[in-house]
Amino acid sequence: MARPPNTHPTDGELELLQVLWQAGPCSLGQICTALRLRRPIATTTVATILKTMLGKRLVVRKNTPQGYFWSAKTTRQNAATGLVRKLVDLVFDGSAHRLVAHLLESDQLSDQEREELRRLIDTGGKPEK
Repeated sequence: MARPPNTHPTDGELELLQVLWQAGPCSLGQICTALRLRRPIATTTVATILKTMLGKRLVVRKNTPQGYFWSAKTTRQNAATGLVRKLVDLVFDGSAHRLVAHLLESDQLSDQEREELRRLIDTGGKPEK
C-alpha cells in the first residue's frame, strides 16, 4: 500500500520558502542568488525542488515575459503549525505540554522568552493590547 504524499516542507523546501516569504515573487535566478548567499546550490537542483513544491501546493508560479515567477502559496504560520503538530505527534506522543516542558527543562529559552510564554498563558494566547 502506497504511503500518502507528504505535504510538509522538507528542510530544503523550507529554505526556499524562507526566500519567498522574505522577498516575495522571484524568478528562478533570484531564488538561486539568495540561496547561494548561504551555500552553493545548482540551478537545476532549485528548479527540481520548486517543481516538487508546486506538486505539494507549497508554491505557485506565474508565467511572465521574463519567465516564471515563483511565490509561496503556504504561509509561514501554516508551515509552522503543520511542522510543530508533526513534531508533537512523533516525538512527544501528541502532547504539547511535553514539548513545552522539554523546552523549559533543556534551558533553551531565554528569560525574556520564558516571560513571553507566561504572558501568553495568562492571556490565553491572545496578544496584549
